[in-house]
Amino acid sequence: MDYLLLIIEAREDRETRSEDDGRALYDEMVRFGEDLATRGKLLASRSLRPDKHGVRVQQRGTRPTLLDGPFTESKEMVGGFFLIDCANREEAIAIAGQCPAARFAIVEVRECAPCYVG
Repeated sequence: MDYLLLIIEAREDRETRSEDDGRALYDEMVRFGEDLATRGKLLASRSLRPDKHGVRVQQRGTRPTLLDGPFTESKEMVGGFFLIDCANREEAIAIAGQCPAARFAIVEVRECAPCYVG
């Protein structure tokens, strides 16, 4: 089964870290991903730029509505993800607990499924 580990960060955390601290955390996350790949668990992973660089698109009627970030109504942002292949939910949770981001952010575990599955 495929699971998505969403790294949910407090919006201001990246801005309060020094560049050296940010690079050290990034390197640790890369090593975590490399370990998952070695174990045959990693399907994909990416770090995302802060939401101030994002845009939300909503299609209502004939024209899309665009909303540029930052999205002030939220205190958190998705900072990245790991898409992993696991035997079950328990294994995905165990891997999430090993993720370095669990120390400074929230790692949300979500099973991948068609949108019609409740």
